[in-house]
Amino acid sequence: MSGIVWLALDGVGHPQDAPDGSVWDQPLGTLRPLVDAGRCLDATLGVPGLPQSGTGQACWLTGRDTVRVMGEHFGPHPGPTLQRLLQAEALPVRLAQAGGRVALGNEYMPAYFHALESGAGRRNRMGCFPFAFRAAGVPLNPPGVPLLGATLGLPYARPWAGVGEEGAALDALARHGAALARAATEVDLLALDLWFGDLLGHAGTPDVPGDALAAGRSYLRRVDALLSGLLGAGARVVVSSDHGNLEDLRTKGHTLARVPFAGAGVDLGQPGNVVQAGQVLSGWFGLPAPLPGA
Repeated sequence: MSGIVWLALDGVGHPQDAPDGSVWDQPLGTLRPLVDAGRCLDATLGVPGLPQSGTGQACWLTGRDTVRVMGEHFGPHPGPTLQRLLQAEALPVRLAQAGGRVALGNEYMPAYFHALESGAGRRNRMGCFPFAFRAAGVPLNPPGVPLLGATLGLPYARPWAGVGEEGAALDALARHGAALARAATEVDLLALDLWFGDLLGHAGTPDVPGDALAAGRSYLRRVDALLSGLLGAGARVVVSSDHGNLEDLRTKGHTLARVPFAGAGVDLGQPGNVVQAGQVLSGWFGLPAPLPGA
């Protein structure tokens, strides 16, 4: 199978586990039906503590229970142990080794590359997705791909201006989705690391800040528009998330919520957790699942 676009949400728990009045409680004409028709997955893997992006994303990317490997939920960035696993077993790495074509559609600014270079020899500050795609031997900001910022046009930090005047932004994102669908015909896997949902989720407080709720709802509307453009152009699409956070803005931290696994033009199978779903992903490309206990 080829031409799959992977929208990898970060920190967006399933609507079934969201409280009333959450970011999910709004019209999302493309995203919500897709999520409702998909799977609702466990992200805790039976390990105490709150799921984290490092191990959560590594589970998706490798199909291995990286929480058990680490002995705990770990993140946000992969340390040496997870880096070794990603270098050896991440989906883009294995696909590239098998002769497949992979690309990460995120747009990275010069400051990002400067921070990576200036941090040489220190703790890794790169997330699992850019780390895995670089380990596959492909560049960030790949040529020929319509690159997209993970904020989807929202400001990175407060004030999240423009939430009430987003019509033009939604139209632009739908067109961008169509452009990504066309680019995906040239590769086997085109991923987008949509990490901004987790950042917005960390703005939560017990009284649910109104600006964070408005921004979170706007962000999901933007994901909805992007998805609409992708599907309207005939793309095969998968939507995932690594852990809960944004769906419950009553708390600043991550949550124990289950996470979505949804798709169009793909067979989701019957996974119950994020590890099994990662194995489903690799199976689409004919790659074997990890050996038990390896």
